[in-house]
Amino acid sequence: MPKEVETTEDSSRVDYGIVFSVFMLALIGLMSIYVATSHDTSGASSTRAVIMQAAWYVIGGIAIVAIMQFDSEQLWRIAPLAYGLGIFLLIAVLIFYNRAVALQTGAKSWFSLGPISFQPSEVMKPAYILMLGRVVTQHNTAYPEHTIKTDWMLLGRMLLWTLPVMVLLKLQNDFGTLLVFVAILGGIVLVSGVTWKILAPAIAVLVAVGGTALTLAATTPGRVILTHLGFKTYQFNRIDAWLHPFDNTASTSLQLSQSLKAIGSGQLFGKGFNQVQVHVPVRESDMIFSVIGENFGFVGSCFVILLYFLLIYQMIRVTFDTKNEFYAYVSTGIIMMILFHVFENIGMSVGLLPLTGIPLPFISQGGSSLLGNLIGVGFIMSMRYHYKSYMFSEAEDTF
Repeated sequence: MPKEVETTEDSSRVDYGIVFSVFMLALIGLMSIYVATSHDTSGASSTRAVIMQAAWYVIGGIAIVAIMQFDSEQLWRIAPLAYGLGIFLLIAVLIFYNRAVALQTGAKSWFSLGPISFQPSEVMKPAYILMLGRVVTQHNTAYPEHTIKTDWMLLGRMLLWTLPVMVLLKLQNDFGTLLVFVAILGGIVLVSGVTWKILAPAIAVLVAVGGTALTLAATTPGRVILTHLGFKTYQFNRIDAWLHPFDNTASTSLQLSQSLKAIGSGQLFGKGFNQVQVHVPVRESDMIFSVIGENFGFVGSCFVILLYFLLIYQMIRVTFDTKNEFYAYVSTGIIMMILFHVFENIGMSVGLLPLTGIPLPFISQGGSSLLGNLIGVGFIMSMRYHYKSYMFSEAEDTF
């Protein structure tokens, strides 16, 4: 019967491997948020926190289903509109930012509508990825042969679309999110075909600049120089907490030192669900990995990391299957976005990297971050969905 055949085809067009990975991360996230808020000294309702996060998952799920209806041509056409809307929101938040959050964190990056807070830079990430994918595809179509000249032209175009985002994030004092955009740009540049004659010196310069900045941050005269270059006191405090996590546990390094204690106390198998003995400030967001480490130990932490690797592997597989240049750049941006979040969040939770306020994808509390990641998943799901549709139509033509 035609309806039965159509239902079978539609179901096979959905990548259930990606759905499973995200679903498992969602369950772990909801459990971790419940544990974190249950032991929060601020008196926040754990039930309300879980319901709010689940509601954002529902909204994100609806967004995924909607995005899956767009094929590559439609995503191509809406890329400039999405980018323009994102820029508009980044400008608007500089005017209508949440004053209380700005006073507490120093970042002018949050809207606040009653009990709901929203960070526009999170949804700007997938919009920026779409736009960058379009820019690179257009350039490589116009210049199929890569030369030093054309590669510099490509880098110039990519930077031209990146610069407004970087400037607006700098004005918001949101250095952590700015680093995510740098990671996205770097990932797409690596797969864009730019010659290593340009990339190798550029990477060397970036490493040298980063090493010099860290060296300067470790000395008093160096900090004077960095202050004149725009570095803030809270950024120096984060570096101090990273280098010496147990030197100032009463203030600047309290969060990191407590996170290290919590993760270490979980040992191999953890203390069990909802068994918390170490207080970590605001652990439901940036430090959510400390909940996993304390409750489920090394084994549970490795399982979470394995889920992320499984998700990334499935996304890479979809990219190779579809054989679409525009899709390849978009999926690279999404993968880099998720990978950087995972690497930075877990790295800072275990003391390998400085604190930057980067949430753990699909697990940390936060609606706008979760929505941005789920939109990215929607792009990948759309690739599989329409690739399968194309394959079915081709098969029907042969009969």
